[in-house]
Amino acid sequence: MKQEIARDSSNRNVKFQVSRLPFSAIPHQSRLFVEYQHDPVSLRKFYQNVVVSPSRIESYIPTMLERYVTDRDKLCNALTEINSKIGAGKTTHDNIRLLRLPETVAVVTGQQAGLFSGPLYTIYKALSAVKMAADLNEKGIRAVPVFWVATEDHDFDEVSETFFIGKGEDLRLTEYRPAGYSESSPVGRVEIDAEIGQVIEQVFADLPETEFSTDICELLTESWMPGSSFGDAFAKTLAAILDKYGIVFIDPMNERIKRLSSPIYAMAVRNADEIASRVTSRNAELEKEGFHAQVLVEENYFPLFWHNDAGRRMALRKVGDGVYRAKEDRREFRLAELERTASDDPQRFSPGVMLRPVVQDFLLPTACYFGGGAEIAYFAQNSEVYRVLNRPVTPVFHRQSFTVVEARYRRVLEKLGLEFSQLFGGLEKTLLTLAEENFSPDTARLFAKAEETINSELNALDHTLSQIDPTLAENLAKRRRKIIYHIAALRKKTLLAQGRKDDTLNRQVENLFASLLPNGELQERSINVVSFLNKFGSGFIEWIYEAIDLEDKDHRIVEL
Repeated sequence: MKQEIARDSSNRNVKFQVSRLPFSAIPHQSRLFVEYQHDPVSLRKFYQNVVVSPSRIESYIPTMLERYVTDRDKLCNALTEINSKIGAGKTTHDNIRLLRLPETVAVVTGQQAGLFSGPLYTIYKALSAVKMAADLNEKGIRAVPVFWVATEDHDFDEVSETFFIGKGEDLRLTEYRPAGYSESSPVGRVEIDAEIGQVIEQVFADLPETEFSTDICELLTESWMPGSSFGDAFAKTLAAILDKYGIVFIDPMNERIKRLSSPIYAMAVRNADEIASRVTSRNAELEKEGFHAQVLVEENYFPLFWHNDAGRRMALRKVGDGVYRAKEDRREFRLAELERTASDDPQRFSPGVMLRPVVQDFLLPTACYFGGGAEIAYFAQNSEVYRVLNRPVTPVFHRQSFTVVEARYRRVLEKLGLEFSQLFGGLEKTLLTLAEENFSPDTARLFAKAEETINSELNALDHTLSQIDPTLAENLAKRRRKIIYHIAALRKKTLLAQGRKDDTLNRQVENLFASLLPNGELQERSINVVSFLNKFGSGFIEWIYEAIDLEDKDHRIVEL
């Protein structure tokens, strides 16, 4: 069923329709995630404080506030420093002041610092947190949205590229790696060099020129300036795009934030063995019930990364009783030394994926977290880390999930008689279906008739051979499968060849996939928001916000 929404944006009055598609109908979703979306309470053994829906979150808040121990003034002083540095607006600073009050809660989300803001789901995460905070405020619960910028992650390959829809409606890859980049450096410390100007210039050469292009280009140019860090540039971009929503950004690499993190770091070091043991046991429990463990955790696991003198981030692994070794430079530490360093010099550490949410929720009065499907899956693992460190397990919800279908693509789908879900079969299968149903019916019928005739003749032959010698019939069965396979393969090649002669059809279908299912994945996992801001201006963000329904756990299709 489609829901029609009409809203006045800063650009125009827009009507759009929103329909739903369950995640169970979308390929490559984990069973754990799908079941969590369907019935989270049934998985309570893995998600201790699970809440059935965002509208019920207030039941968890008193427990969290009672056990929240971080000094709010010190936290908010750090947040003021971080958000002033990235040029966040008045609404953000108002929210930081609100966070100083003992009853205020944080609705948290976060993401790696991606190039030019990364994929669309980064925006959807942020707006999900904004919407939740607004809903809580309407109920009389003071709440602010907080975005954790994952600056400590060191997999630069994951964040160094992004995709746009070009002026020819094709998929364009944009990559950027500064010349001075050092392997294993935290993303937040990667310094932007002068080459970024050429990258931005090429992006806008590829994009169609619109009334919004100049403003969006200026936004990226001002955010991604040579000399800035990758983490700050990412946060500046989001702060500018989402300015009116007052999101508070937190950078875990900030020195004040590190000092506030020190107690939970030290506790994690002291309990490293138990954390490894409990998480590996949880992994076995998940696998026993038919789920998969999102993150591989072995018995020698250590929950924190070590940062050496050169700033490189290295995994620590247990190599003996109370002895740990940095994976790359082979330096060894005793457990007491690591605990002392966590207390005295916390900048030397950053949490791994199992510990990071616990650190985040130690620092912030977190009412709930909005994550992606993979994050929900690994919360089933790291809930054990919360319990080892005696922290309340934060409820997690899936962020809002969208595919945006522009009017021209909607018209193409209608013209070709396709539903969005049919695209999951892939480009070739879609072209084959269209060729068979719409463009080559005579050829399709000819092959069907040939297959029917062959099968009929082979059936007669099978009857005769069975009477002569059953082994001959068995041999025929094997050859029949090969004959039918080769006919089917020839049919496929013929229909595709006929379909490819229609240049217009091929271009339309390829453009459909470039926009709606780029790289064979949901649009939100590849396309950068700049593609839509360049076409529609800031109104696009407003439309997405209006389309959010936190009680709807399905993937949502927004037809503009």
